[in-house]
Amino acid sequence: MLSKSQARAFFLGGTLVTFLAFIGLTVYSFMPSNDQSNHHLIDEQVIRGKHLWETNNCMGCHSLMGEGGYYAPELTKVVDRKGEPMIKAILQSPVIWAPNGRKMGPYEMSEEDSEAMVAFFKWVGQIDLNGFDRVVSPLAKDKANK
Repeated sequence: MLSKSQARAFFLGGTLVTFLAFIGLTVYSFMPSNDQSNHHLIDEQVIRGKHLWETNNCMGCHSLMGEGGYYAPELTKVVDRKGEPMIKAILQSPVIWAPNGRKMGPYEMSEEDSEAMVAFFKWVGQIDLNGFDRVVSPLAKDKANK
């Protein structure tokens, strides 16, 4: 059993060690060599694509980096999976896109808008996700079980 002075010293020492670890990890996380956002690659096309993503409420059905709806596929690495021509064709299509019974309305985007969306998807796909892209989405698990 600790005496009162030993308990106080133990508490203060533990608090000091924890505080120093917190400060050290905070400094480490803000070091430029640890930046994983690839923010230097953001250009006008990426910004326009992000704006289109938000104004068309794509996140209502799709997820991006794990955030959003799970009705439609995860789009973090969609350019790698489907390729630019397929993405542009889907976004420019005047008919409903309905693979596997899930429907996506016809957005009929212009060539410029679809290129901006692809630029946004490419930028997102280049972010270092620490292995998230290898995680199977709930939608993929459902397909695998059928």
